[in-house]
Amino acid sequence: MAFFSRLDLQEGLQTLSVLQWIPVYVFLGAIPILLIPYFLLFSKFWSLAVLSLAWLAYDWNTHSQGGRRSAWVRNWTLWTYFRNYFPVKLVKTHDLSPKHNYIIANHPHGVLSFGVFINFATEATGIARIFPSITPFVGTLEGIFWIPIVREYVMSMGVCPVSRSALKYLLTQKGSGNAVVIVVGGAAEALLCQPGASTLLLKQRKGFVKLALKTGAYLVPSYSFGENEVFNQVTFPEGTWLRLLQKAFQDTIKKIMGLNFCTFHGRGLTHGSWGFLPFNRPITTVVGEPLPIPRIKRPDQKTVDKYHALYINALRKLFDQHKVEYGLPETQELTII
Repeated sequence: MAFFSRLDLQEGLQTLSVLQWIPVYVFLGAIPILLIPYFLLFSKFWSLAVLSLAWLAYDWNTHSQGGRRSAWVRNWTLWTYFRNYFPVKLVKTHDLSPKHNYIIANHPHGVLSFGVFINFATEATGIARIFPSITPFVGTLEGIFWIPIVREYVMSMGVCPVSRSALKYLLTQKGSGNAVVIVVGGAAEALLCQPGASTLLLKQRKGFVKLALKTGAYLVPSYSFGENEVFNQVTFPEGTWLRLLQKAFQDTIKKIMGLNFCTFHGRGLTHGSWGFLPFNRPITTVVGEPLPIPRIKRPDQKTVDKYHALYINALRKLFDQHKVEYGLPETQELTII
């Protein structure tokens, strides 16, 4: 009986570790967004709002220049429970020398990119041990860093804006041994994720290759097997009123917020129930062989296309070598659009 109680406790803690994202982003994000204007206009605590805004202005460039990472936050026990919920695993196929900088391009985006977060923004899977002397930075939307409190939280994990200036700074101004992690397909690729699917938005995504050429950073392909399996995405049949409503809502969200909104669901608080928790399915991020890239101040399109093609070949090779081991059929092909 005690054994089953321990199992229930472990599962409960794992579920809470995933759910913590709701209070973090909703409440921590809403508090400054709502309270700063209120304090500024309607409260005697207006000085607190002024101080918050003054600090934000003074510290504005920090998130684009490496941020303030915290080994303590990255090693929270919370992330171990988060890792075990799926579970998530990081697999190395080749060493990364600290003499170089790297762009680790990851695929697929999935709905929320759990594999990238756990493997590279925390120490839950032991990245510092697996890739010694390599400092990872995870790129995400810059808008997050405009929100007081939230920006401090994400910076502490080594998260940075995915802007060209921020990434270039990390690859050229902080010495060697840095690895910026980019989910190349972006939020638009989330609309393509389905269980069993291996479709990537990559054919015209060449900015990361151009950045590698301009900085001399090595390109490293990586693939998170299982990322598309943790949610079911609902896409209504074309021509139906539900599909028209869905597309209208998605187009509106994209125009207003610049986000690609997908309709998804997972499990509830109990197994077999419907809800928005991800399914407990393994995610394994395999990091491939680094592709040496020459440093060219102004690479022409022909050169960008050449290394983009080399990267795609390396990614296909990585996918084919590991797909069966991590749950995909031998006949599964990587589709790039």
